[in-house]
Amino acid sequence: MSARPAPWRLIGAVWLLSSLVIVVWLLWPASPTPITPMNTPAVASADPAAQIERGRLLALQGNCAACHTPAGGPDYAGGVPLRTPFGTVFGGNLTPSASGLGGWSADDFWRALHWGESRDGRLLTPAFPLNNFTHISRADSDALWAFFQQLPAVEPPSKAHELRWPYGTQAAQKVWRALFFRPADALATAPEAPDERGIYLVNGLGHCSACHAPRNALAGSFDPLSLAGGDLPDGWHAPSLLDPAEAGVQTWPHNGVVALLQHGRWQQHLSTGPMAEVVHGSLRHWPEGDIAAVARHLRQLPIQTVPRNPPLSAPLDLRELGDRIYRQQCAQCHGEQGQGFALANGEWAYPPLAGSRSVTQHSPANALHSVLHGGFSLPAPGVEQPFGMPPFVLELKDVELAAVLTHLRTQWGNRAGAVTPLQVQQLRTSGH
Repeated sequence: MSARPAPWRLIGAVWLLSSLVIVVWLLWPASPTPITPMNTPAVASADPAAQIERGRLLALQGNCAACHTPAGGPDYAGGVPLRTPFGTVFGGNLTPSASGLGGWSADDFWRALHWGESRDGRLLTPAFPLNNFTHISRADSDALWAFFQQLPAVEPPSKAHELRWPYGTQAAQKVWRALFFRPADALATAPEAPDERGIYLVNGLGHCSACHAPRNALAGSFDPLSLAGGDLPDGWHAPSLLDPAEAGVQTWPHNGVVALLQHGRWQQHLSTGPMAEVVHGSLRHWPEGDIAAVARHLRQLPIQTVPRNPPLSAPLDLRELGDRIYRQQCAQCHGEQGQGFALANGEWAYPPLAGSRSVTQHSPANALHSVLHGGFSLPAPGVEQPFGMPPFVLELKDVELAAVLTHLRTQWGNRAGAVTPLQVQQLRTSGH
């Protein structure tokens, strides 16, 4: 009788076969996903001018220019650097040139949006919001394609992604997708009912979770449509839309949410940093009905509080330093008691810091970047000149920044934790 193979030999054979299968899968050449015909409304192709105009508005709603229009350059010509934890990705050229969408069909464009694949099957990097754009309907995809196809063809210098190995390889894209990407059920047309419309815009074209979803060390999420808050590569923090103490609006009136989305301000609440850019470049162009649908959906989100560590107490010398810096640099605009300064029409020129959730968020990142880089609020209706804040990036050291942030977060009834110089140093360098 022949001896049975030892268990370790069987285990080794299984491991070797499994490894071979994985290697073959990783190295297997990409091929385009076949496109299944869908029944989209015939009216979409009946009026080409209307289709192009609809695509133009959809491109604004998707804020496509933010990643695909270079500063001072041609519209949608690509080349915009997008920093990631793994290197720099450059936004693609969406004009109908050889290096852009020249020669692409509507099916090719739909493949890119729904499956995150180029026309030849090459997998796009996750810097492209795969988990959001897979929810865009075929009719909206076709309108976007029609708009991009009529743009002037531009051939800017080609820029290859600058990703550290192996993150830029197709094998790495396959692994990431296996873990974090699931194509949505294909929609022929976008829903129109207010409740469903708001969900569609937030999850899909508006791609809110691209910033507001928490991400792990691989820049992925097992709940990719989560709005529980996430850190951005540039050092800012996209606060949770589920927690009213962060950026949730569940307790706000409908008109307040609409005003914040359209104008970046409501009462003492102001959009700053990346969110102000989204309002300026996208949200202020949205149709009234779509803004209302999004506001309705955000107000209906379940409330989920962000876990917070017990507030740290600051040493006396740090508190005294923060009080002194505030009185010297901040009180003239924001008031001795953080009460802010309002104009005669009720609009805030300098918002109150007392009770400000932008100041008391669990992460001090946004307050720090506002102090470091300053900036202007978005103009309010009836206010010709927005009021601004000077940058203090060259004036305040880490310990001084920690001191003044601690002062803001612990005075006038604010109950957030103190900020340490080490936190400031880490947050300052996280965006570089």
